[in-house]
Amino acid sequence: MKIAVIGTGYVGLVSGTCFAETGNTVTCVDIDHVKIDRLTHGEITIYEPGLEKMFLKNLRDGRLKFTTDLKKGIEGAQIVFLALPTPPGEDGSADLKYVLGVADKLGQILEDYKVIVDKSTVPVGTADKVKDAIAKHSKVEFDVVSNPEFLREGVAVEDFMKPDRVVIGSSSDRAKKVMGDLYAPFVRQGNPVIYMDEKSAELTKYAANSFLATKISFMNEIAQLCERLGADVDMVRRGIGSDDRIGKRFLFPGIGYGGSCFPKDVQALIKSSEEVKYDFQILKSVEKVNENQKTHLIPKIQSHFNYDLKGKHFALWGLAFKPNTDDIREAPALYIIESLIKLGATISAYDPEAMNNVKGQLGDIIQYAINPYEALKGADALIIATEWSEFRTPDFDQIEGQLKNKVIFDGRNLYSKEVFKNSNLIYYSIGR
Repeated sequence: MKIAVIGTGYVGLVSGTCFAETGNTVTCVDIDHVKIDRLTHGEITIYEPGLEKMFLKNLRDGRLKFTTDLKKGIEGAQIVFLALPTPPGEDGSADLKYVLGVADKLGQILEDYKVIVDKSTVPVGTADKVKDAIAKHSKVEFDVVSNPEFLREGVAVEDFMKPDRVVIGSSSDRAKKVMGDLYAPFVRQGNPVIYMDEKSAELTKYAANSFLATKISFMNEIAQLCERLGADVDMVRRGIGSDDRIGKRFLFPGIGYGGSCFPKDVQALIKSSEEVKYDFQILKSVEKVNENQKTHLIPKIQSHFNYDLKGKHFALWGLAFKPNTDDIREAPALYIIESLIKLGATISAYDPEAMNNVKGQLGDIIQYAINPYEALKGADALIIATEWSEFRTPDFDQIEGQLKNKVIFDGRNLYSKEVFKNSNLIYYSIGR
């Protein structure tokens, strides 16, 4: 098939590359001339394991192309994906100006039947708005489909190539057939393609992410309770995770969730609920718990240093909101940095991929180390904010030798408490 993908952000670039990998010809469109030039010349603009090799192969073979010209980009395409930003507004609602702006332009240039696909995470009713925006100008037939993405940063290529399920929201048999043919190579092992109406598909994405966010916040509340009762959250997690009605995933306590999806989608679903006069109390609590959890380590740090952090210097391992990505949106590390600086501390940070993004946002208010151990030089304590694999088995003797106060504050429970039984290192974790 010939496919157009409008937007070359995280979802657009992953989707376009993976569609090209199965033999489709894909043209990705973006208004950012600099980004399009970089991509055209083989420079990938996001970090995602496994993506660059696939991107370069399909670019070389001519199946993956880039342009800033919308009309040229959709020419001959059977399917046009809208993979555009839907940032949260001040009230938490998803801002649809980019999606509807492109829809309006599409209506003016469509020359033959196309399936227009909402790939972005959008509020319920967006497919109808996109349809109206196109129909206002278009004189040709088209269908609008909701096809939400379920990609996890860090394993997005695997998620796309081997999806747990594909959700297609459409009331058109013609569009369903086109979409079914497109996704057939991705579900050969029998994972379902689930057809439903557009509004149900739109809500499915919000419901999925909000439920996972709820699991995380629930376990963080259990961790808070464990700290007060003297229980061990790891034991509790194993005890409930073995129940197949609950499952083992998303039960790890820590310093909260971040990224581009969970915070935004929880906010948007709360706002959508308010618009139909429903008080979604659980999600409001999920959001509040997560906001508090991001700085859960700060009181521990203050208490250890007798509530005086002026002049203290901290090593911080991890800046991305999760491992295997350079995404720092809503990253707990940023909240920790802000809190410590306000309290008079200084910070030297290390992250395998996210330091350039943090430097672009925060500048030189913190120091940036070239490796984890350089960050320890002159530090009073080590704080761990992201569970990168390279932090899981460090040289504890070297850590102990370099830290002034021999203390670790672990926001991701990377280490067993047993490791520190015969050590001079003091170890604080979450819920243990």
